[in-house]
Parts: sequence; structure tokens; C-alpha cells
Amino acid sequence: MKIKFKIALYYSLSAALLLITFATIAYLFTAKLRREEYIDRLEYRANSIGLVLSEGVQIKADLMLLKKLDQTAFQDLFQETIVVYNPHNYDIVYASIQNQAVKTSQNALDYIKRNKFISYRDGQKEVVGIYHTGGKVPVIVIVSAFDKYGYQNVENLRRVLLIELIVVVVLLVVIGYFFARKMVKPIDQLVQQVNTINANNLQHGQVAVKGKDEIAQLAINFNTMLQRLSDSFDLQKSFVSNASHELRTPLASMISQLQVAAGKERSKEDYQELLQSVLEDAENLSDLTNGLLQLAHSDLNQQRLVFAPVRIDELLLEMHNLVTLKQKQNKIDITFLQVPEYDEFITCNGNESLLKVLFLNLIENACKFSSNKRAEVSIDFDDTQIIVKVIDDGIGIPAEELSKVFEPFYRAQNASQIRGHGLGLSICKKIVLLHKGHISVQSTVGKGTTFEVILPHL
Repeated sequence: MKIKFKIALYYSLSAALLLITFATIAYLFTAKLRREEYIDRLEYRANSIGLVLSEGVQIKADLMLLKKLDQTAFQDLFQETIVVYNPHNYDIVYASIQNQAVKTSQNALDYIKRNKFISYRDGQKEVVGIYHTGGKVPVIVIVSAFDKYGYQNVENLRRVLLIELIVVVVLLVVIGYFFARKMVKPIDQLVQQVNTINANNLQHGQVAVKGKDEIAQLAINFNTMLQRLSDSFDLQKSFVSNASHELRTPLASMISQLQVAAGKERSKEDYQELLQSVLEDAENLSDLTNGLLQLAHSDLNQQRLVFAPVRIDELLLEMHNLVTLKQKQNKIDITFLQVPEYDEFITCNGNESLLKVLFLNLIENACKFSSNKRAEVSIDFDDTQIIVKVIDDGIGIPAEELSKVFEPFYRAQNASQIRGHGLGLSICKKIVLLHKGHISVQSTVGKGTTFEVILPHL
């Protein structure tokens, strides 16, 4: 079921339920008031009869006066019946209906004598009984009548309410559908615009934003999502293009050298030189492949990675041994800016393998770009963070290029002659973000570069 039909249905049902509730309350309240008002009239009638009878010395002597009262008062009491009882022996001393057996049960008469009042319904008639003791002669007076006009008014009210409810419910359905359609119209327009967006026009596929309501906010969020998707696709295209180019270059170099070598007989020295060149290209290709694998691994969702407490100082010491083992000319100085009182100050919750990739890339870059192949590493901490700085005295990075160094395959212009692929810093940034940390860079051309990594500690 479409949303506009649901809105119209829920609106109509809710409003109809409220109207039915109010109409029922009004009907019941009116019926209750009718009965109370009619009971009051019957009680007043019974008290008037009791008062007339109590004025005489003997009941029978006053019957003529009572008949006169019957003829002059309460003529609007439809099908009125009056019965007067002697409270001592419960004999009927007067009945307004002749030649009819009019008898009230002894239990009811006992109840009236004991409580002085009773009211109940006998079929369609309302019955009121009182024990009048205000005069010289006590009597029990029972008056019953049919509230013809009251019932007619209540029944008319019921019909009017029923007709009104039917008409109002029909109007509610029509009005509800009209407003629901009007409310959902912007969503329909949004859906139509979204249907026109595909991979070919993603960059220009923005939906129109009108107003400041929730639908406008939805359109804004959708445009933001489209922009992020477009950026992601552009980044992916750039990544694939750059990766293809980087992979093709060493492969093409290796193939061309091997083809030249296979063309004619060579000396032993020529073959050794050729094999050394091919080996360098193969190592370059291996480095690039490893970098791409690390980049893909750093894109894993955090929920799929295993995190555990990792001591950063021990990890950096391990990186020191690994870097110097790979390139013996590399030198690393590790310094503690302050001595931690507790291990937790230099321990973070992280993935050890990714953290090794992070600091290995930073330290190898520092050694590679430093003139003396030396990297300085400092470890510091505060109440919530571990702060690691990797410093080199190399060629530096131009200020206008600092914001781009973390992009995949980007290399500064002054580093184009140094071996590399521009993947390391992009991998580092992804790893730091996975650990809810921050990485920044400061550099001066010709003086060196400082990378600062901030990670939350335990």
C-alpha cells in the first residue's frame, strides 16, 4: 500500500474513532440526563400526591381531592399510573387505573418503607416509589409513566449522530486522501528525480531542494550522499587508472629488456647487468603489489578486524629492528619525551598488523628522504592520547602540496626522482582513522618533514 493511502487511512480511522467516541459519550450522557430528569419529575409527582393525602385526617376522605389533582396536574406524563399503599398492611388505598390488577411486590414495598425511595425501570416505564411521612397519615406512593417524548428526543439524537458520523467519515476519507496526496507529492517528485540518476550522470544528478521541512532535509542528505558516491567513484577510477599505469610500467620494462636479451647472444657481464635491472623492476613491482594489498586491507570495516591492547613503544622498537634489517644504512633514534608511570599511557587498543604497516611506512619514508638515512622518532602522551612523531631532515614537501600527500598515488613534484608509488601515506591515513586517531604533517622544503600520529590510549 502506498504511503498516501496509508496516511489517508490512518487519518480517517483515527478521526472516525474519536468522533464515534465523542458521539457515544454524548448519546449516553443525554440518555442519562433524560432518565434523571424524568425520575425527578416522577418523584415530584409522588411527593405532591403524598402531601395532598397527608392533609386529611383519613385517607378515604381525601380521595376526591386526589382525583381532582389527577385531572389538573402532570398531564404530560404519558401512560401515568398512580398506586397508593397503606404502609401498615400494604393494602391499596388508591389506584389511578380502574379494573386492572396493580400490585407491587412486598419486597419492593419493604425496601421503600426502609429507604423511603426507590426507582427502577419496568419495561419501557420508569417507576418511582416514596414513603411519605410528612403528614399525619404516612403513605407509600408509587408513580410510573412512559417518557414518550424523552425517548423520542434521544432516538432522534441517535439518528442525527449516526447520519452525521457517516457523512463526516466519508468527508474525512476524501479530505484525508487529498491532504495525504498533497503531502506525499514532494516525495513522488523526489522519487521521479532519483529514477533519472544513473552512473553516467551521477556527478550532475542533484535533486531539487524546496522548503525547510523533513522532505527538504531528505533531499539535502540525498544530494550529499550522491556527492560522496561521485567522489568515491572518481577516487576508484583514479585508483584503477593509476594502479594500472604503475603496474604496466615495471612489467613493460621487464618485457622489453627480456625481449632485447633474447634477440641475440650476449656476454656473461651483459646478462648479469640485464638480470640486475630486471630484478630491480621485479622488486619495484613487488613493492607496488604489497602496497596495493595493504591499501585494500586498510579499507576493511573495523568490525572485521581484531583489536587488542598494543604497546606502541615495543612496536616501534620492533620497527627499528625490521627497518635496519632491510636496509643496513638506515638509522633510527627513538626518544621518550616523558617516562610513563603506567603501561596504559603508551598502550592503545588496535590491530597490531595494521599499526606495524603504519609506522613501518612512516619510518621507511623518513629514512628514504633523509640525506643521512636517519629517522627520529619521539614518543609522548597526555591524559587520553599517545603522540608519536616521525622526523626527517630530507627534501621536504612544498606547502601547496601538503594537503594532497595522503591521496593514493600522489607524489610531490620534488620526489618524482625517488623510488616510490605514492601509496604509503594513503595507507597510513586509513589505518589511523580505523583506530579513531589523527595524522598530520608539517614540512619545510629543504629542511625536512614531521609526521605526527595521535592515537587514543587505554
